[in-house]
Amino acid sequence: MNTTDTPKNIHQGRNIKRFREMMGLKQEALAIALGEEWSQKRVSLLEQKEKIEDDILKQVAEILKVPVDAIKNFSEDSVLNIISNTFTSTDTSTLNAINYQPTFHPIDKVIELFEENKLYEQLLASEREKVEILKNRNL
Repeated sequence: MNTTDTPKNIHQGRNIKRFREMMGLKQEALAIALGEEWSQKRVSLLEQKEKIEDDILKQVAEILKVPVDAIKNFSEDSVLNIISNTFTSTDTSTLNAINYQPTFHPIDKVIELFEENKLYEQLLASEREKVEILKNRNL
């Protein structure tokens, strides 16, 4: 049997929990949004279910502002695969998780700042001269 033929083991309840937590909602808040017959306990039980009824799934997706397919198809394996394929690091240590390689030399940026400051000083001196000329004219 090919790996593409195997059914996805997607836990819809766990996905609801992930999306709810990403939105910063507590179970109580989701229960209130779902209606009077819902409680925190019922939301907890919902998040434990592997397969969820379509009508409830649609309600939850609307509240969480995510597509129903996102809850149905979200898989940690695919996310980890995307992350591992897009994140590259030349650092062999596990302590440095950020791959920061600037495309400029920091000293060049410091020199640019000094040059900008010189231009500012020249502009300021020019404006002072203008003010002095205007003062002398009015006297």
